[in-house]
Parts: sequence; structure tokens; C-alpha cells
Amino acid sequence: MQTTLNILAILNELLTVGGGRRTGVFVSKGGTAVLLHLLVSSSKDPPANEELMLHIHSLLGKVGLKDRKFGVKARLNGALNVTLNLVKHNLQNYKLLLPCLQVLRVYSSNCTGSRGPDLRIPGIYSIYTASTTHVVAARLVTSITALLCVCSSGMNARRAVDRGHLPTLLAIYQDWHRNDTRHRHVVIRKSILGCIKNLTNIKLGRKAFIDANGMRILYNTSTECLSVRTLDPLVNTSSLIMRKCFPKNRLPLPTIKSVFHHLLPHIPAGGPVAQLYNQPPGGKTHLFMSPYRSKIGCKFCFIISISKRPEGTADPDLVCSLGRLVLDAGVNGDSVDGPQEEGGEQAVLEVPDTAALLPLHDPDLYLEMVKSTRSVPAYTEVAYPDYFGHVALNLREPILERVYGVQRTKIFQDIERLIHSSDILDKVVYDLDNQSCPVIDNGESLKFNSKFESGNLRKAVQVRKFEYDLILNSDINSNHYHQWFYFEVGNMRPGVRYRFNIINCEKSNSQFNYGMQVLMYSVQDAINGSPHWVRTGSDICYYKNHFSRSSIAAGGQKGKSYFTLTFTVTFQHKDDVCYFAYHYPYTYSMLKMHLQKLSALRTAQIYYRQDDLCETLGGNSCPLLTITAMPESSSNDHISQFKSRPVVFLSARVHPGETNSSWVMKGTLEFLMSCSPQAQSLRESYIFKIIPMLNPDGVINGNHRCSLSGEDLNRQWQSPNAELHPTIYHAKSLLQYLRATGRTPLVFCDYHGHSRKKNVFMYGCSIKETVWQTNVNTSTCELHEDLGYRTLPKLLSQMAPVFSLSSCSFVVERSKEATARVVVWREIGVQRSYTMESTLCGCDQGKYKVYVCLQGLQIGTSELEEMGAQFCLALLRLRRFTSPLELHNHNSHPLDTENDLIDTRSIPNITR
Repeated sequence: MQTTLNILAILNELLTVGGGRRTGVFVSKGGTAVLLHLLVSSSKDPPANEELMLHIHSLLGKVGLKDRKFGVKARLNGALNVTLNLVKHNLQNYKLLLPCLQVLRVYSSNCTGSRGPDLRIPGIYSIYTASTTHVVAARLVTSITALLCVCSSGMNARRAVDRGHLPTLLAIYQDWHRNDTRHRHVVIRKSILGCIKNLTNIKLGRKAFIDANGMRILYNTSTECLSVRTLDPLVNTSSLIMRKCFPKNRLPLPTIKSVFHHLLPHIPAGGPVAQLYNQPPGGKTHLFMSPYRSKIGCKFCFIISISKRPEGTADPDLVCSLGRLVLDAGVNGDSVDGPQEEGGEQAVLEVPDTAALLPLHDPDLYLEMVKSTRSVPAYTEVAYPDYFGHVALNLREPILERVYGVQRTKIFQDIERLIHSSDILDKVVYDLDNQSCPVIDNGESLKFNSKFESGNLRKAVQVRKFEYDLILNSDINSNHYHQWFYFEVGNMRPGVRYRFNIINCEKSNSQFNYGMQVLMYSVQDAINGSPHWVRTGSDICYYKNHFSRSSIAAGGQKGKSYFTLTFTVTFQHKDDVCYFAYHYPYTYSMLKMHLQKLSALRTAQIYYRQDDLCETLGGNSCPLLTITAMPESSSNDHISQFKSRPVVFLSARVHPGETNSSWVMKGTLEFLMSCSPQAQSLRESYIFKIIPMLNPDGVINGNHRCSLSGEDLNRQWQSPNAELHPTIYHAKSLLQYLRATGRTPLVFCDYHGHSRKKNVFMYGCSIKETVWQTNVNTSTCELHEDLGYRTLPKLLSQMAPVFSLSSCSFVVERSKEATARVVVWREIGVQRSYTMESTLCGCDQGKYKVYVCLQGLQIGTSELEEMGAQFCLALLRLRRFTSPLELHNHNSHPLDTENDLIDTRSIPNITR
């Protein structure tokens, strides 16, 4: 025996000093099997020699780390049971217990199979229960580590749960939390939480956690830790466990389908609509069966009147030329839904005239445009911001710096709902699914409305006195795409912090987590001379919630959850009416008004024509604009130059929720119709074919991504259907006609908005870059490609402060094969075919990343319109690189010399 002990002591010293290399050699020579055999044989003659067991386990703890088959060998030799028995009978023998626990830890991390581990779990748990507050920290940490490895296996976790160990772990954690007042053993407490986390990875574990009152235990312990930053690991792990175990609920809706339904000419058998409406709609679904009602009413019936301006409020320029206008309170004698003032009197609002600051905005003209707009719900109300307009702010709004721990705080407040369910009001204050049932109002709740053009809010539930859960409506003929929102709020109290939770968002992340704020328009502020959409909200965050998505809505994937956008607002005025929106609204009626005002700017030098590309599914016209310069005379030379101008084809707003694309298009149109020398030079250089809104129906009805067909129109360009996708069908037909007549566009650009990136950037099409990115086995030397597709993005990066060349991509992804950019490039043959993406959040580069706000500035309508104008200027500079004469004069490629791009001597000054 003494000889054996001496040999083991020498081996222990050699392996301790020699490191991993000696241990590896020892394993390769069969040392592990020898030690395990010695362990088993020594245990057959009880009582086992303690010193021998100590040496063997010390060596096994080192050897097991280098032997990949250590777990299998230990199980086959029966050595595991020996170690477990030693642990059970030596709980107070710290000298022997620690090496045994180390071996169990190595075994657990080496082998997590389903055979054998059931014997080791009781031993480890007995360590916890026998010495929760007396055990040495090192011993407990080792045992916890072993248990962590054990529970990482689903089978082991199930066994632990079946034997009731999860309540034991919760009790132990609670005991450690109570006794570790000086926070000296945070590692131990975190490891216990890690064990609980592993056990709750399975459904049975989550149920056991709830039954053991785990939510309340972790909530209470975490709340007490919030004030100590060093305990953040405990709080974060507890939050993760509670979020995972929070019981999944369905949205409080009768159906995930949109509230509204539009009858299609025919429903393709394999399309998304067929899955939703394989039977005639009924119940809560509303059908569009009759023509749009011509008269316009409004819930808050505005009366414009002239009044004396309070000192220090409205600018005199804003309140001049005020007339009187009353919007009808009903349609065909019917009263409008929503409360009125006592005694049946209409609410009177004194409002400024913004015409002086908005030359393209006319409230009276806007009303005329609204009357001819057809919507599926047959809207009879007009939103105040759309009627009176938005004046861009002169001040810049910095990207919001996120408050530390705000998401964690919001999640804990949500968990508190489950723990203190008796405090939850759960009062429905707005519901499009039950419009016939009046909402009981005690005067203490906010009033909501979204029944106007581009509005989107389906339901509002008051959960606490000043907290509301909001549910967005799906795109019509769809069951998902929840992102765009635009709604009205009234009956608020000033100085009170209201929390709003939009609980059915779908994207996994959002710029709301990186400084983006929602937009708010205050009627009272507008009356006081500030008709602005402003960024607002504090404690903003975006996170996964406990509302589960239907597998149908999630594309067949099960277990998906919705996400919550939460923000807090403090209103400044009593009885104000405020509007909230995802981004600056731009309605179809607004587009029609702007186009009519733009046509009035036409001069003798401007060729401007507006046609109807087609009629949409909803019966609205899709405008098609042609803009260029009139020929100087009727001479053959001038007519020839007029006909030979290259075509530039622009489009926007195929996705209704990307309203920023319309503001960029507005900037482009205003520049093209201006009288500046640069605009005239641009018109003389190109013929512009422009479709400013490819999806009017989606915009009108408050959709985020789809048309009335329930499909993403920007995925229909390969094979558009004339009946279901008329705007795409006719836009592609026009492009095909241009190609057939030898007028293939020089540039095609589709304006979009991007919800996950900052700045403005482009997506283009390149064969070579696609090959490089996808690692296709094609020799790049065999691919010959003109690099002209990079010229326009390069120009924009030098001219437009918001444009980011580093964010541009020219790879053609498989998922984008049916988009406008790719189809126009591939089928029409337009080399410079782009999608221009504008941020919904802000800019964090160049002059926008100023020293007072290193995170950047949030983007506004002025920056978006400026981007549209800068795009035109870039096209003007592109002219010299596409002229045959200039291309002949330049032996090198236009992109070979950067100075060549910024040389402006040969063109008019475009920086003024």
C-alpha cells in the first residue's frame, strides 16, 4: 500500500509540474484506465483508504481534462459510483470531498449522456442541503459547476426536475441571498442561478419553476439587487430565467387576420390570401362593398377662426390669413363615432395657417384630394397633422442616449403583472374588432383613434392607471407585418408619465434600441404656432415579450414570440389631442395635393406631364410623371437632342410603412420643378419617368408592407399579375417598352426606408461582387464587368452628408431575386439599377456626429428632402461620365482617380 501511495504521489507531482503535455502523454499510455481500475479495486475492501482515495481523485481530476473518453471509461469501469459513494459519506470531510467533486465536475463536462448521471445528482444535491451556509466556497463552487454540466443535458435536467430538485435550488438561492449580505459569494449565487437556468430550458422545468413560486422568489431577490451594480450578473440571469418561464399568452384578439378585408378579383391557390380566406369572411371582418363616401367628417371637428394671439405664443406669420372651415360632423346625416362636447356642440380649435411656410401645402386642397381617395374601411375622418401640415424643425434632434438598465426595468414591470395580477385593470378603451360596442368611459382613461387615412391601431388596453398596451392591425388580407403605427390620443393629464407598449411587433431588433424615438404631433402646440412632428419619448426600448405568434403568421416556425416597443411620454397640455407615428406620415392624399401644387410651378422651360399608370385594386389611380426640359426650338437639332436624352426611372413607396422614401421623393420632385440653373441643366440632360407611390392602397389603409393583395409588391417583379399587382405589372411593362424602343433607362432607382441601419445608402447589382461574396467556383478573370455601377454611390458619398458608402452593397442575394432592383438589372439591362435606403432613425457620421452628441442626430423631413435634391445633383455630375465625348477624352475609368470625380470645373456650381 505504501508503495502505491508513493508512486501516486510522484505521479501527482510530475503531472502538476509538467502541465498539459505530460498529462497528454500519460493519457496516451493508458494511464486513465489504470487509475480507474485502481479506484474500483481499492473500494472493494471497505473501509477505503482515505489517503489512497485522495491521491487517485487528485490525479483523475487532472487526467480527465485531457482524456476525451474519460466519461465513458469511468462509467464502464464503475468508477463513477465509487466517487458518488465517497461524496455521500464524506460530506463533512472537506479534505477528501473537494477532489471527489472535481472529478465529478470533469466527468459531467466530459459526458452528458443519458446513461449513468442519475446516480450522481442526489449526491450533489445533498451537498447543497447539508451545508448551505457552512461549506467552504471552493467546495461549493466546484459542486455547482458539476451540477451545471449535469443539467446542460435535457435528459439530466428532466431527471432533476422529476425528483423535485428545482424547488430545492430556489430555496438554496434564497438562503444565500439572505445570508450573503456583504456580497462576497456572488459567484456561488450566480452558479446556482445557472443551474436553475439549465433546468428551465425544458418545458417541464418551466412548469416546475412556476409551481414552486419561482417568479416571485427571483423577482423579489432581483429587486433588492437593483441598487448594487456589482450584482448585475445576478439580476440579468434572473431576468433571463423569468422571461423564459413567463407563461405564453395569445394576443387578446378574436383573430390574427386584419380587421379589414378586401375582396380580390381572384385568389391564387398557393398565395398567402388563400391560406387566410379559404372560406367566406365573417364575424368581425369588414368588407369593402360600396363606393367611398364623398363627404368628410372628423371626430374632433375643427373650426378655424381668427383670434388674438396670446403673448409669446404663435408667430404672426403663422396666424395670418386665417379663414373659417368646418368639417362635417357626419356622413349622410349619420353622427360620427366618438364623443362630442357637452350639449352636442362641436370642439372649436384655433389653428395657424401654415401656407406661408409650406408652399406645397393647402388644407382646402387636401380636403378635396381626400374626398376622391378610396379606402377599404371608408374613412370619414381627417387627421389634424395631415390637414394642417408639418413644418420642419429648425433645431436638430440628437439620437437618444439609452438609459442604463431601462430594458431590464421594463421587463421587471411586466413580470410584476403576473405576480400582482390583482393590480391590473385590463380595461379595453379602443377596439376596432367591436366598433358597435361602446367603450365605457369614466373620464380617467385616454381616448384613442386611428380611423383616418394611413392610421393603424387596432386595440388599446389600459393595464394600469397610466399604462396602455397597444395592438397594431395586420396588413389587409394578411396576418402579420406589424410595424407602422399612426394613431390619435386625447383626454390626457399634463405632467403625468404615460407608458405605451406596442406589444405585437415582429422584427427581432429595432433602432428604437439604439436612440430612435417615436414622433408626436400636438394640436395645442400647433395652435400656439408650432405645427411640428417632434421626436419624443423616454425609457424607450424594444424587447421580446410573452405573447406567442401563430406558426402561420411566423412562416411555419413554432415557438416564436412578438416583441414590445415601449416608450414613456409626459404631455404638456391639458385636454390636448396628440398624434403618434412610427415615422413622419405622408399620405396618398398628400401626394395628390403636392403633385397638383407642383404642376402649378410649371414654366415654359419645363416639360411636365402627369398620367395615370393604372388603377389599383382599391380603385385609386397610380400617378406617373414625366419631367424634362422643353426643346429650345422646333428645329431638327433641338428636337433630336430632346429625343436623345437618356431616361432616368425613379419610383418610391412600394412599402407603405417606409414613409421616409416619400419625403426623399418630395425633395427630388421639388428640385426637378425648381427654376435653379442646376435643375434646368438636369432637365436638359435627362428625361425623368417617375412613379412617386407604387403602393397607394397600402399607404391609404395603414399597411406596413403589403398591398391589398396581401403580398409584398417588391417581391412580384419577376412575374407580376395584372389583376393582383397592377402597379408593378404596368411599371415593368413601361420599362420593357422603353427597352424595346431603344430607350433603356440609364439609371433606375427605387426609394426605400431601412429600419435597422443608420444613414442613407444604396444596394446595387454586380456579378463579380456576388461571386466573391457567395464563393461560387467561377474564375473572376472570366467575368468582365463595367464598374460604372459604383459611380453614382461614390458621387453621393462625396456630396450628401447623410450618405454612407461603407453601408452600400452590390451583392445580389437569392432572397432579392424578385425585387425591382434585381429584375430591372437582369431583365431590362439597366446596369445602374439601385435601391436607395434611407434610415428611419438618424445619421451618425460626418457633420452629424458632432461633439455634443457623439451618437449622431435623428433624421428629419428637411434632411430627407435634402437627400432627394442631392440625388438629383449627383445625377447631374453623372452626366459627364456617360457622355460619349467625355468618355472618349478620359482614357482611364471614371473611378480610377478620385480627384476626377470631385472636379467641378466643367459643370455649374452645385454647392450653392
